[in-house]
Amino acid sequence: MAEDTMTTVGIGNHGAKRLPSVDVDTFNIELKDDDGFLGDRASKGAFQKILDDLRKPLKKNGEDPLGEKAANKISKSSLDEILLGDDLPAAALVHGAIEEFAQELAYVVRRFFKTKSWADTECIVVGGGFRQSRVGELAIARADIVLKADGLKVDLVPIRFHPDEAGLIGCLHLAPSWIFEGYDSILAVDIGGSNIRCGVVETGWRKSKDLSRAAVWKSDLWKHADDEPTREGAVKRLVKMLKDLISAAEKEGFKLAPFIGISCPGVINEDGTIEKGAQNLPGNWESSKFNLPALLAEGIPTIGDHDTAVLMHNDGVVQGLSEVPFMQDFERWGVLTIGTGLGNARFTNRKREKDDKKAKKDKD
Repeated sequence: MAEDTMTTVGIGNHGAKRLPSVDVDTFNIELKDDDGFLGDRASKGAFQKILDDLRKPLKKNGEDPLGEKAANKISKSSLDEILLGDDLPAAALVHGAIEEFAQELAYVVRRFFKTKSWADTECIVVGGGFRQSRVGELAIARADIVLKADGLKVDLVPIRFHPDEAGLIGCLHLAPSWIFEGYDSILAVDIGGSNIRCGVVETGWRKSKDLSRAAVWKSDLWKHADDEPTREGAVKRLVKMLKDLISAAEKEGFKLAPFIGISCPGVINEDGTIEKGAQNLPGNWESSKFNLPALLAEGIPTIGDHDTAVLMHNDGVVQGLSEVPFMQDFERWGVLTIGTGLGNARFTNRKREKDDKKAKKDKD
């Protein structure tokens, strides 16, 4: 954890570029082409538009095998069933949308590779809600084939943990190492434009010190977009959710660390304010006077017998961090999260001090 500029929690910077296992080379970059932001070409909405555009000529003849519902009203599970079903025209239509979307995703990846910070990326993990479906998995696999056929040496793979849990599990990789020696779990918060999810994350450190055995023990979801709360109301609800999880964890006998990790949209400043990118959250989260980590530390001043420490980072970064244990064969890797938009982050694995010592010993 970066230690040159300490925050009020005394354990590191919010939005830090230097984390225990990786350096965050870049995140949340916004690339544009003639049609607008590149991320809009590889989002959940982009896939839905592609599918609807393919259906337009069929609708005119009354031959749309998907019926009257617009694509944004058809669930991921329903599309997955269509792919495996006996209605071949409907399955062919969905396959056509997958192919077009995969080409768009491949185009976006190529554009990322033209930037200096992404040029030498060896592997890209794809997360976000779109990934959690057969449709998403096929689109990712097809884009991987397209890129390899073009000679781009990069692996495009689905994120391993369920996207709903990856944003919580990734918070472990924000935490300082002392947490894992004295505690078996942390509190994690994943904030999105529609939902806020909180959870108790088991570190699994005793079983695997690379945190590959981490798991969400219990979580709570609030669809804040349905309630349209004020900013202050959202914070109050979040504090209550966390307090309920603390009580549940204590009753279960967990050794809960005095630490809260937060995954949040936008560019996160070192002091815990949000510079930009939080426009979909309730109220003005980009105000210089609003500091979510400080408010959570105020609402939950202690966990157990110790003062509460809070660290926050960008949601794309945190979701990507859940993959750290599985990216050790690569030096440089990235994450794309396909949802309402396209989150992105690029990492360079940090060499462990003990690995350096071992290499030196072997050389001697």
